[in-house]
Amino acid sequence: MSKTKKTGAGHYEILFIVPNKFTEDEAKKIATKVDAMIVETEGKVTFSEFWGKKKLAYKIKNNEYGYYGLFEFDLEKENLAKIDNNLRLSTEILRHQIVIKKIKTEAELKREEEIRVKIDSKKAKEVKVEKTGVKKDFKEEKTDKTTSVKKAVASKSSGLKELDEKLEGILNADDLI
Repeated sequence: MSKTKKTGAGHYEILFIVPNKFTEDEAKKIATKVDAMIVETEGKVTFSEFWGKKKLAYKIKNNEYGYYGLFEFDLEKENLAKIDNNLRLSTEILRHQIVIKKIKTEAELKREEEIRVKIDSKKAKEVKVEKTGVKKDFKEEKTDKTTSVKKAVASKSSGLKELDEKLEGILNADDLI
């Protein structure tokens, strides 16, 4: 049994983050550099998307925000390591991830659409049943208790917003150790 690698073009997807220290226009230029890098390594970009500025789930190298870019491309397996290495060494890319992207066949797409239609029809039936459900013949009288409970809930939610703002201020403070 030989342990030779299979060669051939694969379909890949790369998601990368450009740090917030760049402007949006500069981030778009960096995305074009990534595109050019793929083409230089004999790849073919099939889909590209620039998502813009997004908040990161956690700080990466003291960055709270980053510009996201997404590419789908076809490339020979042996050239994939070159792109990965170039992106890893680049100071313009904060993080990147390359994954194998499965290309769906027509049959798979048709099956997914059938499932989606079934789910939508079930949801529509549930909504119709709820609308034609039992009608109330009596009117509920509002009491002082219900209005006071509503006021308490509203004040509690506004209190949570204030707490979130205070917590954000504490976390963003420069004097944290």
